[in-house]
Amino acid sequence: MSGTLRTLFLIGTGGFIGSILRYLVSTYAQQLSKSIQFPFGTLTVNIVGCALVGFLAELADQRGVITGETRAFLIVGILGGFTTFSAFGNETMNLLRNGELWLAGGNILGHTILGLGAVWLGYSTAALFWK
Repeated sequence: MSGTLRTLFLIGTGGFIGSILRYLVSTYAQQLSKSIQFPFGTLTVNIVGCALVGFLAELADQRGVITGETRAFLIVGILGGFTTFSAFGNETMNLLRNGELWLAGGNILGHTILGLGAVWLGYSTAALFWK
């Protein structure tokens, strides 16, 4: 198996595992909170995912303890399937670490405003087609 194909397989397998974990953890957290109104399950996976990606990224990027394939499996695969919010948090933190305050702020605003705008646009478009 070629290196690229092996890496893609590791990411896909990790994504499969992470997606299942997201469902299990978010469902459990939501049930524990007994809240129908606030999405505690999603908040839980996003915060846990961000903490884990920070921990693993430090080991991989700064300490060189984790190999490239292991990084792809754990960070891109499992945590990417668990929550893409962790990737956003890690990329923003990297910008802040590099002193790129404007880019970090732009990333935060862009993801928040454009993300919410895109969800609204998706809702609006679907409502137009399926009245």
